[in-house]
Amino acid sequence: MNPYLALLIGVVCAGIGGELFVRGLVGLASWARVSAAIVATTVAAFATSSPELSVAVGSALSGRPEISLGDALGSNVVNVALILAVALCMSGIVSPRASVRRDFPVALLVPVAVGALGFDGRISRTDGIALLVFFLVWLIMVINSARQERNSAAAVLGESIRWRMFATIPVGLAFLIGSGHFIVLGARDIAVMFGLPEFVIGATIVAVGTSMPELATTVISKLRGHEEIGLGTVLGSNVFNGLFIVGTAAVICPIHVELREVRWALGFGVLSTLLTFPRRDGLIPRWRGVVLLALYAAFVILVVWGER
Repeated sequence: MNPYLALLIGVVCAGIGGELFVRGLVGLASWARVSAAIVATTVAAFATSSPELSVAVGSALSGRPEISLGDALGSNVVNVALILAVALCMSGIVSPRASVRRDFPVALLVPVAVGALGFDGRISRTDGIALLVFFLVWLIMVINSARQERNSAAAVLGESIRWRMFATIPVGLAFLIGSGHFIVLGARDIAVMFGLPEFVIGATIVAVGTSMPELATTVISKLRGHEEIGLGTVLGSNVFNGLFIVGTAAVICPIHVELREVRWALGFGVLSTLLTFPRRDGLIPRWRGVVLLALYAAFVILVVWGER
């Protein structure tokens, strides 16, 4: 397939999928009588992280779980320093108070926990179980928040017909995953035509392509006035990647950790999350989006420099 045509198809699929997925999520939140942020932190985050989960299970079963570790940690940097940064550059984001108390601290602790467990050069099966237990505790906290909100959630604009609501979510997700595939396919071929190294392609184009579901969901939700969905998707996806995906891969096959290789992903994961922590009034100001984009550029440069 012509690479430019693949890019065009990918962008179109991202637009269609993002619109359908966000409509379905908002409708689901209204039907369940919980905030859209709760649905985004769970359903949207887990669904959009399905490509990373597939990579984790496949690589662990083949005896190469290090691939899943790199993919999970790298995707977490992309989610915040690139995807959330793009939404912030459009305008500031107001974070729900419950998310500040519950999701931000856990998202910040994820790279710290992974780094601490892998400091001895190995994430064992026991370490993997510890990550899964940490994930379960966070998930219980989210479920309890949903129960508390159930009777007080306000009505929101979304898909009101139940069968259509449940149909738009998987259809939209399929378009989003397909958009990532086509964008990776087209951009990778174009990059090869310009003689870019394979590692650079993987650290930039492929990482963005596999994070296309989060990117499209974040941008579309921002444009539709449901910015809490984009924020919840990014935070929930990072927790899911760092705890559930890495934990699952380690339980299947212990992960050998080279601190020299993962130090940038861990460090930038912590720094980027700190930069998105809201002010006292809950606002994440617009200027931080510019700083995060510069941070992502520095991350790519340092990763490439370290590889060389």
